[in-house]
Amino acid sequence: MTEHVESIHHSDLVEVKGFWLALDRSYDRDIHMWVKPAGPGTVRVGFDALGVETNGTLAQLSFIEPGAEIVRGRPIGQLEAAKFVGPLISPLSGTLLTVNDEALGDPGLVEQDPYGRGWLIEMSLGEEDAELAGLLSAPDDITAWFAAKADEYRLKGVIAR
Repeated sequence: MTEHVESIHHSDLVEVKGFWLALDRSYDRDIHMWVKPAGPGTVRVGFDALGVETNGTLAQLSFIEPGAEIVRGRPIGQLEAAKFVGPLISPLSGTLLTVNDEALGDPGLVEQDPYGRGWLIEMSLGEEDAELAGLLSAPDDITAWFAAKADEYRLKGVIAR
């Protein structure tokens, strides 16, 4: 389990369609979650900027208990936000190691620093290569997907900015 606090510097992010995007991690296209290695066989998971924007102001987060088995596409917890109340879906399968207690205590941290201190969980992966294979990881692919989603969400009125 990783105990360090990750800090993202402005220079580690790129601006895409008015949102900041970190290119040093992989992304689940369907649920707007990022995944970044946190140690051997371990990853840290959080929302990307569009995931934060489409949920609205976060009021509360809750997660299943550490040690629980996680299945890709299944709930790992709940969120209450201005635009959405419902399950938090896992981008990968594995075992929940820890949750970000700082974000639980202050959900606004997820909005303020989604790629750094606002991470959600850390988990271990069974078959790491197989799990990560379904995620976007090439910077050009990530940027193109994110830009297209931002345009789509603006066109549909899902986001205003």
